[in-house]
Amino acid sequence: MTESSRPNPVPDGGALPSHKRPYDDTPVHTEDLPPLPIRDRNIPAEAWIEAPDELLRSGDDIGNPRIAYKRRIGSWLLWRAGPARKANARYVAIHSEDLHRIVTFRLFEDGTGAGDGPTGMHHERFRNWKHDLLQSD
Repeated sequence: MTESSRPNPVPDGGALPSHKRPYDDTPVHTEDLPPLPIRDRNIPAEAWIEAPDELLRSGDDIGNPRIAYKRRIGSWLLWRAGPARKANARYVAIHSEDLHRIVTFRLFEDGTGAGDGPTGMHHERFRNWKHDLLQSD
């Protein structure tokens, strides 16, 4: 995929808020998922050619929000179903070299969260869950 085939770049005012970024449905392979957050568009889970079913179904119990790629954390691919804060949402981390290694972190409307990291440790803070991803890279 070339840069010219992507949606319009970030406007002069800076990065778009994630909920205002257009979805780019161009098919992508695992190796094409960028390491850093994308500020001008969202890559939907259904555009990821190798997407595991568990990722594609990760929003089924929270209103079926569109699932968007966020970034890499070490060897993990981070996706989110739902809004970033104070809403029903789920983060899904998938190991880029073993797409069957999947862990999730659930966010609730009251701002709390819970999820098990890849080390098996239970977390109630998203930051700690992300740190666990790096520890088991």
